[in-house]
Amino acid sequence: MSFVRQDVIDFAVRWREAIIGAAVAVAGGWLVWLGGYLLVPLGGLLVVLGASWVVLAVRRLRFDQPGDAPGVVEVLEGQISYFGPTVGGSVGIPELVDIRLLTLRGRRVWRLKQADGQAILIPVEAAGAERLFDAFAALPGMDTAALVAAVRSERPGTGTALALDTEVRQVWRRSERGVVVR
Repeated sequence: MSFVRQDVIDFAVRWREAIIGAAVAVAGGWLVWLGGYLLVPLGGLLVVLGASWVVLAVRRLRFDQPGDAPGVVEVLEGQISYFGPTVGGSVGIPELVDIRLLTLRGRRVWRLKQADGQAILIPVEAAGAERLFDAFAALPGMDTAALVAAVRSERPGTGTALALDTEVRQVWRRSERGVVVR
């Protein structure tokens, strides 16, 4: 028998990272309020750290898309792998040169392309796809706000046409010298 409703527990579990960041910011505000030569700078640092943590946690939550797409995404040791029921593959994070968000037949998928031309498609709603946020955020020049905005943009209707319901949105492209992108 639980004294807390299940939906409150689910909310707290989903938002736990943002709640912890807010608690750190509140603790820092309390230290600033206490005053003193040591506590004010320490409290200010905690407020900035906690606020940054909350912003990042909210972006991660907004990146996560509910759904039940087939397959599992795994991010391990600099490699992104997708294991689907019929297709799959993996790409190295350092070798990525292009990330696009495609809408194919009503389903949104990430298209990750390496410098050698190898590419994989990962459904946005696949199990473990929320792990892609941290992998993408580590890429040079990635704007996480634009990344979240791309995922949160309006979805087109669920069409049944094979190629007529295609939408492409480029999210990131490597701009370093020496990389040839075709």
